[in-house]
Amino acid sequence: MLRCVRNLPTTRSTQALRLFSSYGNAHRSSKRDMQTATAYRPHTLPTSFPPPRSSGASDTSISAEFPFMRETTPQQKPFSKDISSNVSLREGEAQKSKPVSAAPSTASKPAEKPRRKLRPRKAAMKLTPIAIEQLRKLLSQPEPKLIRVGVKNRGCSGLAYHLEYVEKPGTFDEVVEQEGVKVLIDSKALFSIIGSEMDWQEDKLSKRFVFRNPNIKEECGCGESFMV
Repeated sequence: MLRCVRNLPTTRSTQALRLFSSYGNAHRSSKRDMQTATAYRPHTLPTSFPPPRSSGASDTSISAEFPFMRETTPQQKPFSKDISSNVSLREGEAQKSKPVSAAPSTASKPAEKPRRKLRPRKAAMKLTPIAIEQLRKLLSQPEPKLIRVGVKNRGCSGLAYHLEYVEKPGTFDEVVEQEGVKVLIDSKALFSIIGSEMDWQEDKLSKRFVFRNPNIKEECGCGESFMV
């Protein structure tokens, strides 16, 4: 009886161990072991190494940095005389000057622009036939002189015509030529005389040159002076 009581706890413990061991095996078999690294394989380094490639060359900067390499390119054979002569002939032919075809003259020369026709400038003053005839008489004298027309400050209105004889025209004088007769206009009076008409007038009291000026705004009663 005592033996049965003593053996009872031992049997229970063995059964518990069996259950635990079987439970652990079942739990392990349900899961797959993960492998994160390769298996370690120990090995030893070699004790002898091959000789360096630059062992046979002199110790210089070039040989120390770069390994010695043999030339494997085949040597080129010298060109024969026939080939050199052919090459020289070809070069000579290439250096010869070839005739260049002349370009057409129409393409080389630019198209000439049409010249602008110059219109005859209108004379600053006109001469009547009677005035031209009288001027020719004056110029046919032994000592011919030119007549210059100008203006001076005189009279009631301010300006009056002034005629004088000169041997040659001035630097800025305006030359009026009509039917071979020349008359000079003073450059200072050109603005007042431009567009006028010169005429010759004779009466019982006087003989003189008169002017018909379209630029006159006011004129004296006697006709001696005017204002533009």
